[in-house]
Amino acid sequence: MYDLIGDIHGYASALKRLLRKLGYQEREGTWQHPERKVIFLGDFIDRGPEQVETVQIARRMVEAGHALAVMGNHEFNAVAWATPCAEHTGAFLRVHSDKNREQHDAFLVQAGEGSQQHLETIEWFRTLPLYLNLGGLRVIHACWHPRQFETLALHLDEQARIRSGSWSAVCTEGSEAFDAVETLLKGMEIPLPSGLHFKDKYGHRRSRTRTRWWHEGEHLTYRDLAMVPPSIIEQIPHEAVPADLQPGYDGSKPLFVGHYWMTGTPTLMTDQIACLDYSIAGEDPSRAKLCAYRWSGEGKLSEKNFVWVGRET
Repeated sequence: MYDLIGDIHGYASALKRLLRKLGYQEREGTWQHPERKVIFLGDFIDRGPEQVETVQIARRMVEAGHALAVMGNHEFNAVAWATPCAEHTGAFLRVHSDKNREQHDAFLVQAGEGSQQHLETIEWFRTLPLYLNLGGLRVIHACWHPRQFETLALHLDEQARIRSGSWSAVCTEGSEAFDAVETLLKGMEIPLPSGLHFKDKYGHRRSRTRTRWWHEGEHLTYRDLAMVPPSIIEQIPHEAVPADLQPGYDGSKPLFVGHYWMTGTPTLMTDQIACLDYSIAGEDPSRAKLCAYRWSGEGKLSEKNFVWVGRET
């Protein structure tokens, strides 16, 4: 049976408190439980003060057989940042712009950019699968999308890990492979009807919106599905979304995701989908949570199985 843990973002102290609460103990250099294993949902790094320790805890648990893990968008970005671009001397698969460095700088400082520790961490990130499809449950960082799995078929190995020769392809903006990884690790975006747009909180014009892809039903509109702040929602049209832009979820197994920076008391997305990212790295420490779900084989999820800790300040 599994204890699934959401985005940690470098808060190792909270992770250790959550593991203790779940009944794990640190023995022989790794956290373990006599009957259960952890599944980490990715985003181990960026933002928090204990990023190296967070990765060490997770990696040791995985390598000792006490945990499984999937890749988050932050691990993907970290690999791309550290991987030279073969086509352009001195360039990398993730552009070293000021914006990208700012997002990633805390990890680079703590890990020591270019150090042995940094490089070994990047190599471990490369081993993380994009998703897990186990006997009774599924796990992915942001969006379960079978059509995008098909798009990536040639770029993933039998364990759903990005092949060593495919990193350039999946990092090339505008390619089908890039868009597929974006969807799986950052969530699904759909284009608004032709000619329509909205302005985000920064005043930037947007013609696409991130969606609540898990919603299902007839006559869903762009406004029903849009993931935008309340101040912006009125800009989103109430026109019906074409059926091919609504992947939904087949519901054959429970699904666990992270990524979405939820707040408040942990609750289910549906009776078969749970998001476990409750903003441990959020700006308000009083609302920050590191959240887990204790799964014991049930086909229908229950909110009583959420377990969480706050962030000590």
